[in-house]
Amino acid sequence: MDDNHKHPSNEKKMKFRINIFGAKNGNIKWVVLITILTFILSSSLSFVSSNLLEDVNIFFSILIVLFIVLIGIVFDIIGIAVTSADESPFHAMASRKYYGAKQAIRLIRNANKVSSVCNDVVGDICGVISGTASAFIVFKVSQSASGFAAALVELSFAGFVAALTIGGKAIGKTIAMENCNYIVYKVGVVAKFLTGRFGFKKKKKKKKRSQ
Repeated sequence: MDDNHKHPSNEKKMKFRINIFGAKNGNIKWVVLITILTFILSSSLSFVSSNLLEDVNIFFSILIVLFIVLIGIVFDIIGIAVTSADESPFHAMASRKYYGAKQAIRLIRNANKVSSVCNDVVGDICGVISGTASAFIVFKVSQSASGFAAALVELSFAGFVAALTIGGKAIGKTIAMENCNYIVYKVGVVAKFLTGRFGFKKKKKKKKRSQ
């Protein structure tokens, strides 16, 4: 080995601190909660999608699968955008009372939880459901076909869904990183609308007047 590539014997080793996003107990509770939530949602939605696909024809079944894949791609974009966004411009927007700016700041400050929900929970659930639905569609097609035709349909449709999911998420990652602040702001606007629409506002405590 060349001497130029060797580390000097007296070289100091740099030690890095661990980034702490929150309390340890809080992280453990969040992991347990998100695991249980994923199990419940995945099981229930898989059951619903299987029963739903039984009552529709092949064309609408394929549309349902494509819609599920699209949902997974959109939430993957949101999760990456939140982790890539810069918080500083939203403070200026919040000071000017831009609609949804405060919600965007909350999303960025809770980026680890938001990305877990969007990328892991929703993304994985959509992947599981789309895979199950694809298998169900292939089974329905194979009932009317046999031999080489059934195998060809199985391979082509399963490959198409997998390629669409991976390719869509690859394109989505580029879009999310290039337009992260814009995407986070739009999600903040939607969050502001939903909280105002369904009345999730925090009630302000009335100050008692001193007599």
